[in-house]
Amino acid sequence: MAAAPGGLTGWIRTRLARLDGSGRAPGIDLARGLAVIGMFAAHLLDTSPFAWGDPAAWIDVVNGRSSILFATLAGVSLALVTGGSTPVDGERMAVARGRIVVRAIAIWVIGLLLVALDTPVLVILPAYGILFLLALPVLRMRPATLLALAAAVALIAPFAVWATDGWAGWESPSGELIAQLTGWHYPFALWFAFVAAGLAIGRLRLGRPRTAFALVLGGAAAAVIGYGVLGRWRSLAEPESVWAHVLDDAAHSSGVAEAVGSGGFAIAVIGVCLLVCRTPLRWLAWPLRAMGSMPLTAYAAQLVAWALLQPEPTVLQFGSDLVAFRATEPFWPLTVATIVGCSLWSLLVGRGPLEAGIAWLARTIVPSSRRGVSLAVG
Repeated sequence: MAAAPGGLTGWIRTRLARLDGSGRAPGIDLARGLAVIGMFAAHLLDTSPFAWGDPAAWIDVVNGRSSILFATLAGVSLALVTGGSTPVDGERMAVARGRIVVRAIAIWVIGLLLVALDTPVLVILPAYGILFLLALPVLRMRPATLLALAAAVALIAPFAVWATDGWAGWESPSGELIAQLTGWHYPFALWFAFVAAGLAIGRLRLGRPRTAFALVLGGAAAAVIGYGVLGRWRSLAEPESVWAHVLDDAAHSSGVAEAVGSGGFAIAVIGVCLLVCRTPLRWLAWPLRAMGSMPLTAYAAQLVAWALLQPEPTVLQFGSDLVAFRATEPFWPLTVATIVGCSLWSLLVGRGPLEAGIAWLARTIVPSSRRGVSLAVG
């Protein structure tokens, strides 16, 4: 391999700059990296309920919000691979849709394989694959329409989720199978709101500072409405009433307050990451951006490592196995190892192995006679 101009220093500089090249959005990669670390923390750290007066409890912010940020960024990725602020059309959109279908199925299958590892983690990927398919009909919607759709789903879907959760069959073997196949612990009926919001974000001009500022302010406003206004309404409802469940703001409650509050939080985080990556700080954040450029690989690697490190096979439940594994304090070793591994892979190889493999599969199954259609971002 020929060395880049400037010898080793030039080669390193060239490799580092790949995450700033065409087809990459540094701020989105950084947000993905933070989402992955947040999910690591939610899985591997023993957290206590969030309280402003107790800094030790602030780590609880990762619960629920990290996976919602992950889902919102999925929508951003879908927008970017279909043209960003200028959606593709005609044959290019048809090819892109076909490749998204392949990608969705591949992610769904990988998710089921990770479920089969029997780690005490509720794997998000089966729901992720279904959400990709649900996004296909709305790929060409305008940002304002997508935001309105996201808001409508966030307000209405919690009622459907509450009703569906009341099905007695969930406790049966067939119900458990359905939950695993659909990733129902991340109910797609509601989580489509986050993908739609992400699509709207990806259709904006992300390179403009005012776009990032608008995301920060708009996201913060939604978080205040969700956790403040709607959360307050929930506290006034009878504890076991329908409204108490539907308006819930607790992590993974699938309540309206959580959907609006955590969705707003995710939007604000994306805006902050876009602003950070407009400054030289983007180079300090490069390792996180490297991990964020291969989030599927990082997420899967954590669960595979967990399965290998746990002393004996477990069942999918939050019980003694989870407590015992957390007692070994695995968060920092696994997180640092993942960041270092992703950084080295990005420098030496480029795209993450799972991301590259799925992209190759999509190109092979859905070829294009035109240039310019790819799934390079995401």
